Amino acid sequence: MDKETGKDKTLVVVIGPTAVGKTELSIQLAKLLCCDIISADSRQIYKEINIGTAKPSPQELAEVKHHFIDMLELDQYYSAAQYESDVLQLLDKQFKTHDYAIMVGGSMMYTDAVCKGIDDIPTVSDETREMLRLKYENDGLETLCEELRLLDPEYYKIVDTKNYKRVVHALEICYQTGKTYTSFRTKTIKERPFNIVKIGLRRQRSNLFDRINKRVDIMMNEGFMDEAKRLFPKRNLNSLNTVGYKELFNVIDGQWELKMAVERIKKNTRVYAKKQMTWYAHDDEINWIDVDNMTTAQIISQISDLLQINNKE
Repeated sequence: MDKETGKDKTLVVVIGPTAVGKTELSIQLAKLLCCDIISADSRQIYKEINIGTAKPSPQELAEVKHHFIDMLELDQYYSAAQYESDVLQLLDKQFKTHDYAIMVGGSMMYTDAVCKGIDDIPTVSDETREMLRLKYENDGLETLCEELRLLDPEYYKIVDTKNYKRVVHALEICYQTGKTYTSFRTKTIKERPFNIVKIGLRRQRSNLFDRINKRVDIMMNEGFMDEAKRLFPKRNLNSLNTVGYKELFNVIDGQWELKMAVERIKKNTRVYAKKQMTWYAHDDEINWIDVDNMTTAQIISQISDLLQINNKE
């Protein structure tokens, strides 16, 4: 039991930018702690998209029980708020028989939802969601941004107006409730009945970018283009609006050459990794480990010291 908090269960959160090495490390850590892995990846949660999401291999999935992978059909809606609720229910069951659970992934909204809680945003109806989707397709993002400026000027000042998902979601709430999206954003951190230890993996930028570039090449060799071709008829689904698939869809419909698309995938993945690190930089609860030139065993040893496993009562 943690003497300061009185809590005797611990959620270990393994985070870090894409391609840093979270999957392999988390599997070995789960074996040490004798616990399951909870995926915090907003794309790996969907079925059918395997190569493009760098989903753990069948062999890796067989080594340790994983949750929230291959859980949804591509057309199913899922939110960070739903993820928070589902994970907390799972943890309540897991902690009845285990002292630890591991959450691993690079979807920042998912990990924050579980660690800090998410605002109680009203559920958006299918009708409202479809209406805003059509408005976005027909009128464009600029028109929606202007509408958001009128309906919720406070949120408009801080939102990334190039991020259509956030603009559309804010408008969905405005339409659904008749209130501003800002009025629901309290950012109150919720207390959890378990300890949370955040482990951040990081590498020198040049090394990380090299790993990203190599991983994209491996994905292409493993049949990423064939996967994209199979999914092309569903290309307008939100679950497929993500780096990798978008670029290859441009190849399939004749807009881009394959070589150009592969380079764009590498570049856009590197940009995403930088966004992840910028997000994490604001969280002073993360215990960072510089994993360049470290073996998995050495990383595990350092994490064991952080968790004080040998001293756990």
